[in-house]
Formats: sequence, structure tokens, C-alpha cells
Amino acid sequence: MKKFIGPLILLLVAAGFGLFKWLGGESVVQPPAQEPKKQVTVSAFVGGEKMEFLNNPEVRRILRERYGVVLDAAKAGSIEMVTTLPTSGKDALWPSNQIAAEFFRNGGGQILADENIFNSPIVLYSYDIVTDALIDRGIVEKRGPSYYIVDLPKLIQMIEAGESWSDIGLNQLYGKINIQSTDPTRSNSGNIFAGLLANMFNNGTVVTSDTLESVLPKVVHYFRMRGYMERSSSDIFKNFITTGVGAKPIILGYENQLVEFALENEDFIDYLREKIRILYPIPTIWSSHPVIALTSKGKRLIEGLKDDEIQRIAWEQHGFRSGLIGVQNDPGVLKVAGIPKEITAVIPMPDAAVMERIFEALQE
Repeated sequence: MKKFIGPLILLLVAAGFGLFKWLGGESVVQPPAQEPKKQVTVSAFVGGEKMEFLNNPEVRRILRERYGVVLDAAKAGSIEMVTTLPTSGKDALWPSNQIAAEFFRNGGGQILADENIFNSPIVLYSYDIVTDALIDRGIVEKRGPSYYIVDLPKLIQMIEAGESWSDIGLNQLYGKINIQSTDPTRSNSGNIFAGLLANMFNNGTVVTSDTLESVLPKVVHYFRMRGYMERSSSDIFKNFITTGVGAKPIILGYENQLVEFALENEDFIDYLREKIRILYPIPTIWSSHPVIALTSKGKRLIEGLKDDEIQRIAWEQHGFRSGLIGVQNDPGVLKVAGIPKEITAVIPMPDAAVMERIFEALQE
């Protein structure tokens, strides 16, 4: 009988301890696991420069598993998606400028919510021989690892004056000096460039409705002389890389494009470091990337894109600077040299009414 007393006491003690926990002590019952959100398909128009990011398997997994979002994204120019493309059946629009949201509102579009997710400075991409020639002319300056266009008005004046590449010592290049951009009536990067040009033609100050008419003819003439322009930032950048310096000596694009290309094409990193230059205009313009939610499903996409891990992937794998307060982006984690930690020389875009007038004039 005694041999059973010890185990019995232990059993009673354990039972009493369990009863104590159940009555008032620390709960031993685990809360039920949070059920995953019901999956919904979110249909959206998206600027081409963000398609690779949205096709990232990790981004799609996080959106699906944490937020129940299965994204059906169609590439479209930022301007055309808010002006000419039919948005019936779309849950969200993701252009590359806050001005696009104003265009949409002014056109009668109903917005449930909008929030800026990323920021990208507008930059110029060029090749080593072109950059060196511009340095010799005092237009570009290297500061540390980064290249800056320190005399943007002078570069624009050279283009307006019809100077050729041979005039700056580049006899191997054919034709006149040019900055190739996307179509400003279809694509956001071209539209932003139109705003930047207007500011430069206005002696470096932001164009208003009072000063627009004096500079508008110059902006229109500039783009009229450009010939064919691609409709997507992703297309012009791809062609810049594949066709070489002879076809596209200088293009306008987003900072993130070189970062993304380098990570996706690591075999070309040495070539990119040797030949390709990213030039930061002084001043430049921020390209914001607001998601415009048209339905409740679009609002869920906004929630998902603000996820901390998605924001990290966006910077480290695709070069998008965060548009969220408090998020820091470290260029040291990138494989591309010459990316500054901060963009300090920035001029605002003209307001939506001014940009709409420029847009209309470019369409005429």
C-alpha cells in the first residue's frame, strides 16, 4: 500500500496546480489561431515599372497568405489608366504619381481610398562615354560614388539649340543631343519630365497657372521634336540596355530600374558597373506611387502592400524607396553603386490643374 502513496500525492499536487491555473492563475489554454482571410482576387491597372515587383513570388505569397489578396495586375501607362482606359471592373489603380489620382478625380472617378506606397526619384540613365563628355562640359559632376547633373538648364539649352553629339566630342554617335523619355500623354515618367521641363523653362521655379502660358509652347515644342516615344518606362529602359549607347545615349527613368535589373541579371553586374551611369538631376522630382482603391478589395491591397516584409523586399530586390513614415532605406544592401542614401535636391511638381493643361496641350 505504501508504494502507491508517493505517486498518488504527486498526482494530487499536479491536479491541484492545474485547477489553480484554471481558476485564476496564468491561463494554460492557447488562444485559437487567427483564421486566414478569405481570398479575393484584386483586379488592377499597374504602372509597368512595378510589374517585376508584383511578379515576385514572395510578394505574391505574402499578399495571399497574410491578406487574402490574389492580384490580377495588367500593365498600363500611369496617365492613360486614369484618363482613357475603362476602369469598370477594376478594384485598384497603381500609377506612379499623386497627380494621376487628381486627374482621376477631376475626370469624375470615385476613389474609396488612396495611399502612397513607394517613392522613386526621376533620374537619367546614360553610358560612360556620354557621362564623361558631359563632365568635361561642366554639366555632370561626380560626388563620391554618385553622379549629379549640376547644370540641367544648360543641358536642356544644348538640346533646344540643336547641338549634336559630335559637338561635345562624341563623333561615334549620330544625330543631335537628346533625352529620350516615354510619351507624356501615356506614361508617368514622361509626364513628370514635362513638369520638370516646365519648371526649368520657368527659371527653375514651380510653374503656376499665372506663369504656365509663357512656358507651355516650349514644353510642347520639346516633345514635338522627339519623334516616337515609348508608352512604358519598363519598355524604354529595356531598350536602353539592349540597344546600347548608339540608339539611346540618354534616357529618363526611375531610380529603381537599374537596381532591379542588376539583381535579376547578376551576370551583367560587372558590365553595368563599368558602362552604365545613373545621373541625378539637380533638381529632380519625386515620383510617388499611390494605390488608388476603387473598391473594398482595393483597400485590402493597400493594407497588404504596407506590410513590413513587402516594404523590405521592395527596396532590397526592386529598388523602391518606401513611401511610409519611419521606414529607412539603406543603399549599402544594394549591389548597384552610386545610389545616394538621401535625395535632397527636389522641386515639387506643378499642381494638378497646371499638369492637366500641359497634358491637354501635348495631346493637341
